[in-house]
Amino acid sequence: QVQLAESGGGLVQAGGSLRLSCAASGHTFSSYAMGWFRQAPGKEREFVAGISVIGGYAHYADSVKGRFVISRDNAKNTVYLQMNSLKPEDTAVYYCGGAHSHPLEIAVARDVSWGQGTQVTVSS
Repeated sequence: QVQLAESGGGLVQAGGSLRLSCAASGHTFSSYAMGWFRQAPGKEREFVAGISVIGGYAHYADSVKGRFVISRDNAKNTVYLQMNSLKPEDTAVYYCGGAHSHPLEIAVARDVSWGQGTQVTVSS
């Protein structure tokens, strides 16, 4: 399985921006569909965005559509999440996940790998 490590979280005011990064190592990154997920206190982990192996397909949760952009650089073994117009309800721990699956099925794939998560806090 691929090893994943997120970075880029932090504290930001509402309306601000952050870019999360997820660096992969251990296996062929370019063969993995990648996604971003988040978990707020007291809530289940939810899908945020997913991207196909070469980046030609991306899908977003309705709650972030038009504000977040997922991208990947296979030469750098990294997937990104650009988050704009942040809202307090975006506050959560953000995780990247990867699997040999469709981007929308990463969370239920048999070979899914997860990073350790990075905290994003949006103040009002």
